[in-house]
Amino acid sequence: MAAALAFAGALSPLPVPISGLHKFYLRQPVWGSIYLLLGWTGIPRIACAVEGVWLLVRSQHGSPTGDTVYESVAVSEQTQAIATALRELEKLRQEGLISEQEFEQNRRTLLTKLS
Repeated sequence: MAAALAFAGALSPLPVPISGLHKFYLRQPVWGSIYLLLGWTGIPRIACAVEGVWLLVRSQHGSPTGDTVYESVAVSEQTQAIATALRELEKLRQEGLISEQEFEQNRRTLLTKLS
């Protein structure tokens, strides 16, 4: 998808510059804004064409085209959620609301979700 957006930005005959939309898709809004601001020049179109080819080559060699960004964000959010759940579980154990056995069982369940 990013490569298609890059090529659309490079080849678009529209008077409104659409180069840089692939940067927004790849979660790089600063670069996308720069491309849009410089859209009246030919520089973003050339950069879009080069990046479109580069994104296609990377995807054909099995390299991710930005998916690692999404995956790392998802893993980070999951890790944060599990850490929060473990802290809450520990509070419940310290307050005596759950037994040591319940704590350990729930802790193991949460940690298996992490791996």
